[in-house]
Formats: sequence, C-alpha cells, structure tokens
Amino acid sequence: METRRRSVVKAVVWNMMGLIIMSVIGLIATGSAAIGGTLAVVNTAIGLTLYVIYERVWAGISWGRNA
Repeated sequence: METRRRSVVKAVVWNMMGLIIMSVIGLIATGSAAIGGTLAVVNTAIGLTLYVIYERVWAGISWGRNA
C-alpha cells in the first residue's frame, strides 16, 4: 500500500509540471503572463486537490493487486 506522503509528493511533482505547461499555454492564449499565470495556479490547485483525493481512494481499493 502506498503511504499518504508518497501520494502527496507524486501529486505535487505532477502538478508542478502541469503548472509550468499551463502557464506557457495561458501566456500564449491570453498574451498576458499575469492572466495566464493565474489560470495556471487555479487549475493546479484544483488538480492537486482532486489528484490527492483520487490517489487516496485508489490506495484503499484492493482490486487488481497481487496480494
């Protein structure tokens, strides 16, 4: 079983990569670093929260594991 800390670290690393990508996309789409960055931060905060919950739910499901 995966620890809560591992789930959080994985989520943070994944979302930092997404934050960088979304910042660039936001900048290209809006032409504004401030607006693009804000969109990226909001997206990352929502994504991080949902990903941690998702990982924790799956950590508690034994289906598909070799025991």
